[in-house]
Amino acid sequence: MSKLEHIKNYERIILGIDPGTIVMGYGLIGIQKKQVEIISLGIIKLDKLDEHSLRLKRIFERTTALIDQYKPDELAIEAPFFGKNVQSMLKLGRAQGVAMAAALNRELVINEYSPKKIKQSITGNGNATKEQVAAMLQRLLKFEEAPAFLDATDGLAAAYCHYLQNNRATTEGKTYSSWKSFISDNPDKIKKK
Repeated sequence: MSKLEHIKNYERIILGIDPGTIVMGYGLIGIQKKQVEIISLGIIKLDKLDEHSLRLKRIFERTTALIDQYKPDELAIEAPFFGKNVQSMLKLGRAQGVAMAAALNRELVINEYSPKKIKQSITGNGNATKEQVAAMLQRLLKFEEAPAFLDATDGLAAAYCHYLQNNRATTEGKTYSSWKSFISDNPDKIKKK
């Protein structure tokens, strides 16, 4: 079965994006019977484009291409965070807006999450580092090699956060309100190194 034929078998596909004007990260997950699999993750490098407007155009084009290739049902995107550099925040907001416009152009449902909410959902700690988020995703989604850029796992984290927000972890009908309680009841589900 080809990769594209396999994609048709998912009940739902979520595209996650970590917007950026130098590097944009993305991750796609497929859900089938409450099982989550990574379909793809990667980055779009924009540093070789000198003009901000050209970077925005590339974000629109590549986001549209990802949507056309993988046919996701929803977009989960990380919201810009408030920082000290207003110009950086404005550029990041434009990058997010362009990615959202590409999704809207393909009639996708858009879900926005703060960086803190994504980190909290994945690790149980809203102040977790990018490395901690990547390590937890490796355990949860069972992939070996971390990508060279953590922006890719940040995009994947947005998609997985959206999945978690809509499908609280359950085992034998029990619902968990935190990762700590889930792990406590299900130590066999966590891969130890």
